[in-house]
Amino acid sequence: MNKVVSPAKKEPWAKRCVHAVAHSIKLRLVLVFLLLAVAMTGVFVVGAQRAFTLGWKEAARPLLMDYVDHLENDVTGGGSTPQVALAQALTRKLPLTVYIQGPLVQWESHPGQSIPYWMRDRWGGRQADPESGDWGGGQDWQNILKRTTADGHTIVFGIDEASFQRKSRSFGVAIGALLLLTMLAWLYVRRLLRPLDAIGAGAKRFGAGNFSEPIELNCKVRADELGQLAGVMNTMGQDIRQMLDAKRGLLLAISHELRSPLTRARLNTELLPETPEVNPQRDALMRDLQEMASLISDLLESERLATQHAALNRETVDLAALVFGVKQDLQVRHPAAAGIVVVAPDDLPSAHIDATRVRLLVRNLLDNALRHSADAAQPPEVHLRSLEHGGVEIEVRDSGPGVPEDQLSRMAEPFFRPDTARTRSAGGVGLGLYLCKLVAHAHGGTCSIRNAKPGLSVVVNLPAH
Repeated sequence: MNKVVSPAKKEPWAKRCVHAVAHSIKLRLVLVFLLLAVAMTGVFVVGAQRAFTLGWKEAARPLLMDYVDHLENDVTGGGSTPQVALAQALTRKLPLTVYIQGPLVQWESHPGQSIPYWMRDRWGGRQADPESGDWGGGQDWQNILKRTTADGHTIVFGIDEASFQRKSRSFGVAIGALLLLTMLAWLYVRRLLRPLDAIGAGAKRFGAGNFSEPIELNCKVRADELGQLAGVMNTMGQDIRQMLDAKRGLLLAISHELRSPLTRARLNTELLPETPEVNPQRDALMRDLQEMASLISDLLESERLATQHAALNRETVDLAALVFGVKQDLQVRHPAAAGIVVVAPDDLPSAHIDATRVRLLVRNLLDNALRHSADAAQPPEVHLRSLEHGGVEIEVRDSGPGVPEDQLSRMAEPFFRPDTARTRSAGGVGLGLYLCKLVAHAHGGTCSIRNAKPGLSVVVNLPAH
């Protein structure tokens, strides 16, 4: 079996990192801290370097030249000819390099070491080359570190590069400390903004209609802005829950109270005399009463299905036979239902579903398709398919005018009617698709709506359980 790779994993890592940073306040704050630390370090290093570079040429140059004069005296022993033994003693005592070139003495303190950058002119000169006798460089560098003795020997002093590299390890320590501070900042920011995870999860629960579990913070006292935000959202959630409970209670009360007078009205209507003068009004009144009864039944069923734990009476059902049964029942009210096309494979598996609720789902979908494709050239179609991981798929498609794209997402909302093509004059009050969504969710499935061009397509997936 081929392994399914999610689209997110197929994206390049750079794009995933950019997406993570763009959607994470924590990462952005840490990056700000890191960039601020790097900028401050760079400003300090560059500023100190420029101050030292510009300042020592004017203030420290006389002192350095005097010091180099003393080093020359130590190498020559007060005479005019450099002495290798004295130069060796000097380099052992101090982190210096000494290069001697002349008629009597030709010596390098560090022959295996390339000429360090300390011997390169920083003011536009050439790099020194002891082997060719060209100690080169600008006049400033020659005046400071280069000396010529009376007998024609040239002595150039420098800093031992190896010693400087050992001391430069402190820069690596500074970088490590910077990374450590960044990590500590990340941990602190993560701890500081941890309530955002709880608030986000709570907002998702509230958006899904689950108000029973409030937002809880993982700390005993949270008096800052995030704690206040969590408290406000909990209060808002409770207010919304009370409002929804009140609405459900009102709908249930009205629905139950209307059933008794509606039943009496139907009974009295059926007792009317059947005469040519009365029959048209009698039939119209019966249709209206039947529609009111269906509306009340849909309201009650929607409230039962809207609870978190809707009770389902599951049984093994031949879904194709169920759809054909609904089609025959609809022919009583919609003669055009005889033309509904049902497409089902021969090997369609039996479905473990609540037959009553799924029959309500199919009835609403077909009734909706018939109502809005009365003038269409093609009749509604029902396609039954088996899902790859078990379960079944029901697709009902009509050939009507469809709905605007910007209103598709609201089609399954209760009492929503998108436009004049699908209004009360065409039948329906906006509960059919809402009930279909509730039935699908109660079975752990999904209900999706799209424009089929022409018409509307509603796809319901009912997974196996």
